[in-house]
Amino acid sequence: MLTAKKRFETEPLLFHAFNYAIMLLIAVVTLYPFLNTLAVSFNAGTDTTRGGIYLLPRIWTLKNYEAVFVSGHVFHAFWVSVARTLVGTVFSVFLTAMLAYTLSRKEYMFRKIITIAFVLTMYFHAGLIPSYFLVKDLNLLNTFLVYILFPGGAAGLVSAFNMLVVRTYIHTLPESLVESAKIDGAGDFRIFLSIVLPLCAPVLATIALFTAVGQWNTWFDTFLYASSKQNLSTLQYELIKLLSSATNSNSNPNISSSAARDAATMITPLSIRAAITMVASVPILVVYPFLQRHFVSGAQLGSVKE
Repeated sequence: MLTAKKRFETEPLLFHAFNYAIMLLIAVVTLYPFLNTLAVSFNAGTDTTRGGIYLLPRIWTLKNYEAVFVSGHVFHAFWVSVARTLVGTVFSVFLTAMLAYTLSRKEYMFRKIITIAFVLTMYFHAGLIPSYFLVKDLNLLNTFLVYILFPGGAAGLVSAFNMLVVRTYIHTLPESLVESAKIDGAGDFRIFLSIVLPLCAPVLATIALFTAVGQWNTWFDTFLYASSKQNLSTLQYELIKLLSSATNSNSNPNISSSAARDAATMITPLSIRAAITMVASVPILVVYPFLQRHFVSGAQLGSVKE
């Protein structure tokens, strides 16, 4: 009797200890790449090539970040990236929600055909060349609007995946809300703005995070459509050019000036890559905690339809 009681009391302790150990292991495995990249970004480039950098820099330096911010183009490109992320995310989320609401209406007779057409875009795509000629024919080359209508180089303003997630979420909303609004004389657009859109806040926050991360990280559309216009260059594209320049200069044996030799010895592609990674990821890390609660609930409710 006493042995069974002690066993009953110790089992929860063993379970919690095992659970905490597993969670701690997962946290360490998840955080280590980020902390290692942070340490490398603050470590001297030539020393980094020796290896052995784990959680703390061996030789502290700010040369890597100085190389990133030495060009005035980086600051302007940062604001271009912020502008395209904000504007592109707002337009994409609003139009995706509007389309999802339309295709969720049972009275809309073409909803199945249009849904199938959007689903097919997830499996088949015309490619970059037709997309480029389309952008060219629309006179969108070297314009800011191309970042909004064709983010990522080949993607569109409305994502089929995000549309399906929002539509599934709308199906979970009580139909009586829409019916009572129609009885009161509200139209579809009024119902969408006043009822459906506020209730979809969790799932909209989810797809907003997906869209914002995609807008922030992409650089290929700048390379395709706006590379000849410096004032439209984005942060990611400038960082890619910087990394390519650092790689080429590091592999070039003909360095004439002593300043260039010092720069080559202090900065390496590995250290520049780490600094670029930190600069590019900080804005997303700042925004994510504010959307985390909505992200989790929206991803759960919008992914399964009972």
